[in-house]
Amino acid sequence: MLANQTHRASDTPTVIDLFAGTGGLSGAVQSDLDIKKTYIDFDDIPVNPDWAFDSIRSVEQLTHGYHRYPAKFLPNVVKKIIEDHSPANCNVIADLFAGCGTTLVEAKVHGKRSIGTDINPVAQLITRVKTTPIIPETLQLSYENLIAQFDEFNEANYSDIQKHERLDYWFKPQEKSKIAFLFDIVHELIAEDFTKEFFYVCISHILKNCSRWLQSSTKPQVDPNKNIPDPFDEFKRHCQKMMKSNEEFYNDLNKKGYLDVPCDILLKDARKTQLKSESVDMIITSPPYVTSYEYADIHQLTAYWMEYVSSMSEFRKQFIGTSYSGNTSLEVRGSEQAQDIVYALAQKSKHIAQDVAQYFNDMQDVATEMARILVPDGHACIVIGNTKIKDVDIKSAEVFYEFLKNSGLHRIEVIKRSIPHKLMPTLRDVKTGKFTKLDNPNCKKVYPNEYILIMKK
Repeated sequence: MLANQTHRASDTPTVIDLFAGTGGLSGAVQSDLDIKKTYIDFDDIPVNPDWAFDSIRSVEQLTHGYHRYPAKFLPNVVKKIIEDHSPANCNVIADLFAGCGTTLVEAKVHGKRSIGTDINPVAQLITRVKTTPIIPETLQLSYENLIAQFDEFNEANYSDIQKHERLDYWFKPQEKSKIAFLFDIVHELIAEDFTKEFFYVCISHILKNCSRWLQSSTKPQVDPNKNIPDPFDEFKRHCQKMMKSNEEFYNDLNKKGYLDVPCDILLKDARKTQLKSESVDMIITSPPYVTSYEYADIHQLTAYWMEYVSSMSEFRKQFIGTSYSGNTSLEVRGSEQAQDIVYALAQKSKHIAQDVAQYFNDMQDVATEMARILVPDGHACIVIGNTKIKDVDIKSAEVFYEFLKNSGLHRIEVIKRSIPHKLMPTLRDVKTGKFTKLDNPNCKKVYPNEYILIMKK
């Protein structure tokens, strides 16, 4: 059962005219001591150990290990959601934040048609490859053809290649020339497009390894002392791993008769997917955490090499949860709880409060879109977590639950799970609000648990 708790008025004052002009806090703060507010609070929900999967590394199963991806959706969570919570006659599953395609892969191995949307072309490429099984013998022949050409590499032919200037920042000349050669021989490969894309994803995965990017960091950071491996060796090593996974994936689907189960990944915005109304039986997704990641920055190496973007600053503005949205408003639509969170943050950081307000408003649009595309009696299963910024509780799960309720969905169940292997930073500096490391005395774990909202239209 959900715990409806009375909000303590002294915790979050109502702020009137919070900012006057371009100055700081106006000081016009009205206490709400006499105003009772009842908020949904998930804190008292016990952790369900059946959803932890703390001894299972399912990210290495099937094609899930093709490409590194931050905050990767745990495949076993998706698998259990499909098996335990699919509505009757579920035929189409959608993931509006498809990312690297975890939901779509799991839908396919369960014989369900799937549709994914993501605003990031790098995510689209990865997902398309992860959900496309290739005849193992065909893939092996193409791989051998590529490897045979390594002896033809001449660094002098790539000494003045013209690529985006940021690539010169991240790559030393020797590695840059070999990576350019890899892209060239894959491009010239006489094979189907999906086979070429398989090798493009392999190159994409090794870019971080072969650059000056600090290996242990998800944020763009140079490691001046990094021992950079040879791109050809890295390509061969990871290709062999991917081919083994592809064979497992292909054989599993072939045995079940699911090789031809449709799977589409569209370059669309979760706030406006352009999917047909009432066309989806089930939504399984994990939205971005508030202010947690700049996905555009994380995937910039592939985006530049594949020429998906020319301006990173413009690309960043498209993402939900980005600090580059340019929002200057503190107003939040559709949730008094979200509004009070933003007001509490504004007393500590106007900029962060504006970012969070934009995030909440974007997520309100996502909730509306989910309700639109779901069929009557369709289920929406949302994996989302709370955090704390500058000592303010950011109740993202509760707020998004409220958005979904306001959009016409009803609760079936809310599950709390621990996240022992979530591939994301879990420590934040309580003073600055930025992610940090364990040796920081101000660090605090901010993502120990997350919630699974099981909703029905």
